[in-house]
Amino acid sequence: MKINDPAILAEVEAAFAEYEKALTTNDVETLDKLFRNAPETLRYGVGENLYGYAEIAAFRAGRSPVGLMRALERTRITTYGDDFATANTLFRRDGMTGKIGRQSQSWVRFPEGWRVVAAHVSIIAE
Repeated sequence: MKINDPAILAEVEAAFAEYEKALTTNDVETLDKLFRNAPETLRYGVGENLYGYAEIAAFRAGRSPVGLMRALERTRITTYGDDFATANTLFRRDGMTGKIGRQSQSWVRFPEGWRVVAAHVSIIAE
């Protein structure tokens, strides 16, 4: 199995960048597009556990657009073969003094493109 094939890695990096831009600009349509529309998709957030695409989409639709900008650190994207990847990053926000956020995502390539099938976001003390 090839790990971090340059062409595949570039595809996932582009999808991750699209996700990050959509997240910080509250582009809900793009965020919804980048999560797989399936009951198996899940997202564990800082204050919520979301099971299935419908719960994730409802959360995104009701989320406040305030304070979404963040700075990423130590982002690591790793591809395994042609159709699976993980993306992990640390993040900081202005209102999170003394804390650091962590985000992990599992990405799978489907006929419609790269989609997140599992995500976890948490915040801890530095």
